[in-house]
Order: sequence, then structure tokens, then C-alpha cells
Amino acid sequence: MSVNIGGLMKSIRNIMREDTGLNGDAQRIEQLGWMIFLKVLSDKEKELKAMEDNYVTPLPEDFHWDNWAGDDEGLTGDELLNFVERRLFPELRAIDVSSGNRRALVIRDVFEGNHNYMKSGTNLRRVLNKLNELNFNKTEERHLFGEIYEGMLKELQSAGKSGEFYTPRAVTQFITDMVAPKLGERVLDPACGTGGFLTCTIEHLKKQIKKGSQRDILQENVIGWEYKPLPFLLATTNLILHDIEVPNLRYDDTLSRPLTEYKQKDRVDVIVANPPFGGVVSNGYEKNFSQNYRTKESADLFLVLMIHLLKDGGRAGIVLPDGSLTGDGVKQRIREHLLETCNLHTIIRLPNSVFQPYASVATNLLFFTKGKPTKEIWYYEHRLPEGMKAYSKTKTIQVNEFEPIKEWWGNRVESELAWVVPIEKIKANGYNIDIKNPHVIDEEHTYNSVELLNLLHESFRRSDDLLEKLKLELGNG
Repeated sequence: MSVNIGGLMKSIRNIMREDTGLNGDAQRIEQLGWMIFLKVLSDKEKELKAMEDNYVTPLPEDFHWDNWAGDDEGLTGDELLNFVERRLFPELRAIDVSSGNRRALVIRDVFEGNHNYMKSGTNLRRVLNKLNELNFNKTEERHLFGEIYEGMLKELQSAGKSGEFYTPRAVTQFITDMVAPKLGERVLDPACGTGGFLTCTIEHLKKQIKKGSQRDILQENVIGWEYKPLPFLLATTNLILHDIEVPNLRYDDTLSRPLTEYKQKDRVDVIVANPPFGGVVSNGYEKNFSQNYRTKESADLFLVLMIHLLKDGGRAGIVLPDGSLTGDGVKQRIREHLLETCNLHTIIRLPNSVFQPYASVATNLLFFTKGKPTKEIWYYEHRLPEGMKAYSKTKTIQVNEFEPIKEWWGNRVESELAWVVPIEKIKANGYNIDIKNPHVIDEEHTYNSVELLNLLHESFRRSDDLLEKLKLELGNG
């Protein structure tokens, strides 16, 4: 009998709302996150024990789901609360990782930074009993739950500061499709949040699997780094729900290591990421970068790091704010470094409201390949759908909105939405790559005579191009 997973999750939410310890969406999602993680992990362990005679679980027996949560009539009230707070969390944080068992490491990292917020052991038991209705070893239940989980992560976008951990699915999907990772390539997200880019990559690569042994290749080569405990927990569970047995995730502040520590063996074929922006780097981590590129702006440091981590010929698709595309001093030097060491072939300009409500700054999708300098940059302005003034919590950016860009991608022509800028013009302009659509007059901007002449000249040039094309077509006809 199949479970109504949507209804079940609604019931859990209602129980949690009754508990005085939980305050807001972010805490509710964290609370549910560690429980789902343990349930998914325990179900997986059962499956592995059944399939492999010598399988040894790193999860201590007392903390296997069946032994403390699996009996609906089992531990409850204060007894359950004491068990969770005095044994489960402390002992899993201190789990033995000396053998190098990756699963043990994941368990420790998940519990190290997360908490039990529920104050009522009775409510906690009610939630556990609801989760007992799920069997994550049933493929259809796991996949359906994966969709519900994606919706749960989406709620983070409106959960105050936690919104920074979630990139809209349409954006992660488009970037992954355009960068097109191949099975066997090492794919990294150095600021993986809740794992959106990684799960899109996994689903993209699954279609390339021809035999069972290739699953191990996939699992090993999809890599994520995250330094905040809540998104790390949510990303770990997210990857397990996408059939990754032991997620290749690192619980670490990506900027905390000196750039010189990353050697050739650390380099990757593909980077897909939405690095944190608007943040100020703490702990003096900017000193891990060469004097030339030191800044407190996290997005700029991530850009330097990502260029460094790519192999020659490696490809990247990343989200960056307008602020990283312009500016003098260190910002200009970083852009010069990008354009001289990589071919920044495409910038997709997004509307301001894509990352509402946690960020209202204008953002861009940058696509580049390392190893050859940039000769020209193609720009494409992604506009809001007809009749919409801004994206919102209920009206988010949709996957199908990127279809026109995908059609344009392989056969690029200038249009009202697309334009190309040669590198000479960019160099002459101080490596400023924040170049607005030249085919659109901004009514809020007061144009001087030189700008108006440039717009007119551009308009004449386009008219000449179109007339030439028309003559050719008429001549061929």
C-alpha cells in the first residue's frame, strides 16, 4: 500500500507547530532534516546488510533507527528526549572516524553542527511514528519523497538568512544543461548549500550510465563543499535521496585553505556553483589568496578560487552578482585574471527578483572555459514573463523560461535580447563586464549626447546587418 507522502508531511508540520521549541521554518527544516537523515541512512544500512555478507555498519547499534525510533509504542516523553539529547547527539558527534570510513565521517559531520529543538518528547514520538510509515528502500517512495524534500528546501528561500542556501531549480537545471558534465569528469560545487547543483548533475549523469559499475564513478566524482551545518545536513540527505550511498561532501569552509595548498590532483573538470555573495569574509581568510586578489567580498574570492581549481579545458557555470562584474582596484584585477586565463564566452543577465526575498541584487550566469583568453563575450538578457512585474515566493522562475536561450545557444545571432562585445572594448573600459543591453533605451537613465550617438550608431549597424541578410535570402530565393 502506497503512502500519501504529501499528507504525511503536512501532518508532521502540524505536529511541529504545536511544539514550543521550534521557531520558524529554518528550525523546523533542521529538526526534520536530522531525523530524515537517520531514517534514510538506517533504511540504506538494512539494504546493504542484506546484500553484502561482510558489511559492517559504522552506526552504533543503539542508534540504528529501528532500535530507538522504529517501535511506535517505544521510547516517548522525557525518556525519549533524554535519549536524543544525552546519548544520540553527543555519541554520534564523537563517532569513531579513525578507520577512514566515509559513512562514519558523514554521520559525525551531520551531527556536529545540528540540534534537537523539540521540547516535547511526546510530539517527537508522534513525528517519529509518521516517519515510520516511510520505507526509503522502496524506489518509488524514495523518489516521491525526493520531490517533497525539494519543495521543503524551496521553503528555505523565504526563511530569512537561510534563503542563501537554496538556488532556484530552474537556474541549477539550466546551468547544468549548458555545462553538460560527462560521466567520469570530476564535478565540484565549492559552496553547495542544500545540494541543488549536485542533484541536477547526478540526474544529468544518470542518463549516461550503461552498466552498474559506472554508478561508483558517478558517486566518487560529484563533489560538494559546505561550511554551514544546516545546509550540509540537508545536502547530505538530498544526495542520499538521489541514490548516492555515501555523498562525497566536505564539511569545511572552502576559503579557509591557502590557495597554494590546492595542487594539480585537486583540480576538477567542471564547476557549477552559486557562491555566497554580499558576505564579508571573516577570520582573515582573504590572506589565503595572493596580495593581488585580496578582498573581503566572498563572491570575488570564490571566483579566484574557482579559476584556480579548474583544470585546463575545464568548464564552469556560476551565479555572480552585478557587483562582481564592475569596480576598480582588486575587483578589476580579478576580472582581468578571469578574462586572460579563461574564455568567458557567455553572460546571461537575470532579472533582479530571481533570488527574492533574501537578495534583491541583480545577478548573472557566467559560463567560461579555462585555458584560453576571452576574445568576445556574448550577452543574453533573460526577461520576466509577459505581464509579470517580479518573481515572488509563489511565482518563481521556471525551467521552461530558459528554452529560448537554449535554442539561441548553439546558433548565436544578435537580437533585441542578445549582443556580443569584443575583448578590445572590454579592456578599453577597465575590464568592466557589466554591459547593459545596447538595444534597449533605459527610460530611467538620462543619456548624454555621446551615449545617444552610440545607440543610434548601433541601431544603424543592426539595420545594415539585417538588410544584408535579407538581400542574401532574396538572392538565394
